[in-house]
Amino acid sequence: MVDRGASAPSLPDDWPAHPDPILALNRMGTFDWDLDNGVFHMDAQAHEVFDLRPDEYDGNPATLAVRVPPPEGYRLDRLVSQALKDGSENYGAYFRIRCRDGTMRWTHTQGYIRRDETGRPRRIVGIVRVATDELAEIEQRREEAAEDEARRQQTSVVQLTTAALAHASTIQDVIDVLKDTHGLTHLGATSLVMGLVEAGRIRLVAEGPSGSFVPGTLITRIDEQYPMSEVVRTLSPRFIESPEEFADSYPILWPHITDLHITSAAYLPLIAQARPIGAIGLLYNDRRGFSTEDRNVLVALGSSIAQSLQRAMFYEQEKDLATGLQQAMLPRTIPSVPGADVAVRYRSASLGRDIGGDWYDLIPLPGGRVGAVIGDVQGHDTHAAAVMGQLRIVLRAYAAEGHTPATVMARASVFLHELDTDRFATCLYAEADLSTGVVQVVRAGHIDPLVREPGGACRRVSVEGGLPLGLSAEFGQLEYPVGTIELDSDHTLLLCTDGLVEQPGTDLDDGMQTLTALIATGPKDVRDLADRLIDIAEERGGDDDVALLLLRRRVLDAPQAGGRLQQHVAPGDPEALTAARHMIRAAVRAWGAADRADEIELVADELITNALMHTEGSAVVTLRVLAGSERRLRVEVEDSSSALPRRREAGESGVSGRGLLLVDLLTDVWGVEARGGGKAVWCEFVVPERP
Repeated sequence: MVDRGASAPSLPDDWPAHPDPILALNRMGTFDWDLDNGVFHMDAQAHEVFDLRPDEYDGNPATLAVRVPPPEGYRLDRLVSQALKDGSENYGAYFRIRCRDGTMRWTHTQGYIRRDETGRPRRIVGIVRVATDELAEIEQRREEAAEDEARRQQTSVVQLTTAALAHASTIQDVIDVLKDTHGLTHLGATSLVMGLVEAGRIRLVAEGPSGSFVPGTLITRIDEQYPMSEVVRTLSPRFIESPEEFADSYPILWPHITDLHITSAAYLPLIAQARPIGAIGLLYNDRRGFSTEDRNVLVALGSSIAQSLQRAMFYEQEKDLATGLQQAMLPRTIPSVPGADVAVRYRSASLGRDIGGDWYDLIPLPGGRVGAVIGDVQGHDTHAAAVMGQLRIVLRAYAAEGHTPATVMARASVFLHELDTDRFATCLYAEADLSTGVVQVVRAGHIDPLVREPGGACRRVSVEGGLPLGLSAEFGQLEYPVGTIELDSDHTLLLCTDGLVEQPGTDLDDGMQTLTALIATGPKDVRDLADRLIDIAEERGGDDDVALLLLRRRVLDAPQAGGRLQQHVAPGDPEALTAARHMIRAAVRAWGAADRADEIELVADELITNALMHTEGSAVVTLRVLAGSERRLRVEVEDSSSALPRRREAGESGVSGRGLLLVDLLTDVWGVEARGGGKAVWCEFVVPERP
């Protein structure tokens, strides 16, 4: 206590304080401390609090040192001195005294500081009381608060882990959450193991931290003496509360984990839909035993992990099924094409198990031609993939039958409409003659193709298009315009679905500009370029599939005589006849013979009509460019009849007989050649060299 000196001359007139308020303090001892004289007066109850008889106390605060240990006295002195200096009106503190029998007892004091008109402290009036029961209650409340905090933390463990597992889509995601350093911290464990039940065995899928793997435990039988095997057999958790219990219960495992200094462990079965799918073990080196609350929290944690694992298993199964279906619908291999380098790629959407109807195809055709297809069926589900597979097959069949690109597209639209499905599809079909570089393109609601030049410059080729497949048949608009692209040597044709172009927040034109810039700066090799474009799509993510087909016309090793195109025309097929005319017109324009286009088309049309009218079979039309002293364009129409055409006069009222007259007048030379059981009528036109 602070000693103000016992030799002060006099005591204040109202000292000690009036007994009425003292008595009102209900079993509390009171004191009145005259700071000027240093006299510390205590009433009888205060003597009892300090365990002092009246004859053992002389009013000097220093006498209380027999009951107040020095550390407690120093602490009280500092408290009172600070209150006097800083102008406080009161103070309070808990301190311990040593009773007569040597035991320690908690005591509480509270004092009120009285000052004169100048603010100088003159007197302290206060109380002292036994605080053992009070502190016991405080301690109990503190312990209860600590238990509440522990329960809160344990509940938080489940909540944090469950929240992290909510984002886990695959089994590996679940493992990563549990093995993560923060995950182990949340779980409060030093080490973790987890295994999955497979074919009557437990396969270890996770262990942590690094270096904690136990040899021989990668695959264990359920009937072996391991803790994970036991909880899977019994479907009950196993709590191991001491190293001795661990060593006694699992003598095979214990010697291998002694370096981890394990003091306790909890093994939990992972149960989903009433069957065990695995087990998890949490090992600790800083605790012994598990309270009821601990066990309940860990069981709840195991249930949360089991649900996440089952969800991940279902997800992976559905993803595998969807991916397998998608891959089965796409071409298993892409045939090698003489005169071209081809690369195809497919990337599934980031939606997980959902798959789309994007597809590609490459169709070898007679006469050195090849058909390239890119398409996208509406929707992202197995139905879309199934429709895509059927549509890909019929497109391939129609093209292989020799139909023109426009006919192929129209028939595919009718087929999709007759499937009685609510899906439509966008598609682009390009038929390329690699010997001439002429590419006939038909577009059904799909995005335009791109062409990259050898130097890297890339451009978008606008092609007039029709309605998407299915819709054009529904609305009776089956005419698809045919566009023509001339693909020179070392030029690359790129076909893709909109998943490679469209980006959130941008329109299609901006996406196409971005794509052309990427292609222009991309690798020259089509396979490397395809890989780069898919990698970019993967980094960007997105909720749409991507299909990609690149075809580069290879540089010719030696000069060639010229280009060649061929078309099959069946009898009674007006669409085939129209397609042949489109082919002739496109080839003539592409080969630089536009000055004689009308003559060539008229003569070719006459020869085809004669073949269809005067024979019972079909006609095969072939166009080729002949190089020599002068450049010539040759048209051949082959049929299965051996009867030779003959020139005859039509007469004034005749409606036929003028065909060969036109051929003779408009061509530079013409003739007939025997071809097996049939013949070929041919004619040639001298055309200028291309600029």
